[in-house]
Amino acid sequence: MRGYSIFVKFIFLAAYGILAGALGQVSASSGSCEGLAQLRLPNTKITIAQTVPAGEFTPPGRSAMKNLPTLCRVAATLNPSADSEIKIEVWLPIGGWNGKYRGQGNGGFAGSISFDAMAAAIKLGYATAGTDTGHTGNDASWALGHPEKVIDFGWRAIHEMTVKAKAIIQNYYNSGPKQSYFSSCSDGGREALARQLLDASADDRHVDAGDYA
Repeated sequence: MRGYSIFVKFIFLAAYGILAGALGQVSASSGSCEGLAQLRLPNTKITIAQTVPAGEFTPPGRSAMKNLPTLCRVAATLNPSADSEIKIEVWLPIGGWNGKYRGQGNGGFAGSISFDAMAAAIKLGYATAGTDTGHTGNDASWALGHPEKVIDFGWRAIHEMTVKAKAIIQNYYNSGPKQSYFSSCSDGGREALARQLLDASADDRHVDAGDYA
């Protein structure tokens, strides 16, 4: 009996250790990356759902990024209004997800996705997302005669990115993030304040290197 009791205690401790590790870090997804192309979300068209092997990857319009982990890349276009065309990308660690989400903001007038910041986030184990806020080019030429695009830039693009990214995370891992962060500087400070005013529960922390002046 004594030997049996020791064996049971060993099994319990081993199981506890495995469970604790699993809670701290998700080692694999519960769904298929490519299968996310079939995911249906409101006002959303998923255009890419692909596994990106570890190593080097070149995002659209950018130079090659190196030393990336294996990831699931999802690109989508969001149309919350008839004049909206919000581009987002969501990157999901295929192994070693830390259970957290980090949304990335923009600088200036935005107009492009912050791929460098997304790369930094996924190397730390975060599921991450970025957006061009609904236009291309870092100036305000797009705004004249497009009030809905102004709304997208003002707050809606970041809000929609966050909602859709969390839905994609939930679908892929069969679990939502246990903590959510928003990280940026420059215009990202304004974006973070807009997020907080719109939905104070959306993010647990805002990491802003500088507020919008």
